[in-house]
Amino acid sequence: MTNLSYDQIFKDLVKSAYDGKLDEGIEKIKQQGDERANEYIYYATGGGDPDRVVFKVKDSRHNCSCQAEGCQVSCLMGAIEKDEQGNVMINSKICSDCGECVAVCQHSYLVDKKEFIPLIEVLKNRKVPVYAIIAPAFIGQFGSEVTPGRMRAALKMLGFYGMLEVALFADILTFREALEFDAHVQKEGDFVLTSMCCPIWVSMVKKVYTRLASHITPSVSPMVACGRGVKKLHPDARVVFIGPCIAKKAEAKESDIRDAVDVVITFKELKQIFEAVGINLAQLEEDEKEHSSTGGRIYARTGGVSQSVSDALKRIRPEKKIQIKAVQAHGVKESRQMLQDALDGRITANFYEGMGCIGGCVGGPHALIDPGQGTELVNRYGEEAASLTAADNIYVLELLKSLGFAEIEDLFDEEKAKIFSRSL
Repeated sequence: MTNLSYDQIFKDLVKSAYDGKLDEGIEKIKQQGDERANEYIYYATGGGDPDRVVFKVKDSRHNCSCQAEGCQVSCLMGAIEKDEQGNVMINSKICSDCGECVAVCQHSYLVDKKEFIPLIEVLKNRKVPVYAIIAPAFIGQFGSEVTPGRMRAALKMLGFYGMLEVALFADILTFREALEFDAHVQKEGDFVLTSMCCPIWVSMVKKVYTRLASHITPSVSPMVACGRGVKKLHPDARVVFIGPCIAKKAEAKESDIRDAVDVVITFKELKQIFEAVGINLAQLEEDEKEHSSTGGRIYARTGGVSQSVSDALKRIRPEKKIQIKAVQAHGVKESRQMLQDALDGRITANFYEGMGCIGGCVGGPHALIDPGQGTELVNRYGEEAASLTAADNIYVLELLKSLGFAEIEDLFDEEKAKIFSRSL
């Protein structure tokens, strides 16, 4: 029997589903696959606990040969355990479904559930509008010739109604973060922890460094803001987030924000989907362009949030005496150390930004290119924007008005801005 990989099974099933032959495709894999094939099929088609993302796949060999840098070391919450026989176990009570263990597992014993295949029929019949919202880190991930316009055209070929860059809503949330900083940092020694972007960073604060929770800003992530924005403008729509991060699948299922995004797929999965259905992005015609600012686009790399919020604060609060003095950390180890320093009173900044992956989102576990190259391309895309900050971006200001915000200050109004807020 053929030892089919989890990724190959997913690709084969995507093709079968678009061909209208999913059941036949499943049966074919069962006939040629090994003993893990059935479980791979189950998770590749969206099976498993609907509130969970990461699952352990059974294997007759039982013992895992991973060494020091394996899944146990990678787990932020200490949720990966082994029994006396060496079997890998996931403690579901403390697992945050961040996906770090999946990224380092060498044998595909640990897998993240795929959510795309159940959506294919919806995309094919086009009775319900489905919008793709794509993370700022996407630029350059699919090749140098794949522009935002070509990406939009490719997604429409898959059946999406349209594509929106999450950077537009990162622009809006930059205003929120600047206003939060203005309100809460009034003297030397005051500081805030940004809640933007990274669910791993937020999990660290919520579950490990809980005494710092009062300093974290109450904004949702750009993914959630974008999903809620789309659904406010198009109430019957479904929303699919596309990014480099497995942890976003878990974030989308959190009880207070699960209304925003229906499905999460990663860059790696999207590449497999395009390959499965034979879409060559580089050969497509350009579709319409995006209108995000520099600030929203650079959220994808370490330091991008800090720079964006700092630029926005200078633009909307130039008279503020205490401007942003930021410090950043990327990677779990560095982020934990920075939080521990703050917890121990070693305060070196007034704006703390943490990213769970090296390089920021461009270094996510399902990114397709090197984080250094990703950072360079994100910076270049940021420089190409027509405006530096959202305050100078007429498209963002128009979007705010369409969402019911007559003035920037309305983003600090608890009732009006609740679609962009959460309690941590």
